[in-house]
Amino acid sequence: MVTEKIKELAVLKAKAAKLEAKVIAERTAELAALPEDYGYDNLKAFIKALKQAAGGKRGPKKATKGKVGRPKKRRRAKVTPEIKAQVKAAVEGGKSGSAIAKEFGVSVQTVQNIKKSFGLVKSRN
Repeated sequence: MVTEKIKELAVLKAKAAKLEAKVIAERTAELAALPEDYGYDNLKAFIKALKQAAGGKRGPKKATKGKVGRPKKRRRAKVTPEIKAQVKAAVEGGKSGSAIAKEFGVSVQTVQNIKKSFGLVKSRN
């Protein structure tokens, strides 16, 4: 009983493989005939016409206000001497590193690095 089903499955897999090869061959033939069907002498001219019809250059479009899409990639914060001085004042004022990071738009690690540069971090020893 199981062996019969295995044999039937093998036959069906062979049929599927033949059908898939036939579909691929037909699709390839249809694609090769497209330029001639649309009145172009060669593939290069056809592709050029397709690109022009699509609007020329392709690639990422500039973001416009109000449209929903991919979020913009986060850019690295510029740490200026003014920001360093403000972070130092905030640390001396008793604020936590995460609160300072949120306030100035930098990472917690950046706050930690600024604290190190001013010698405000206790050593582990």
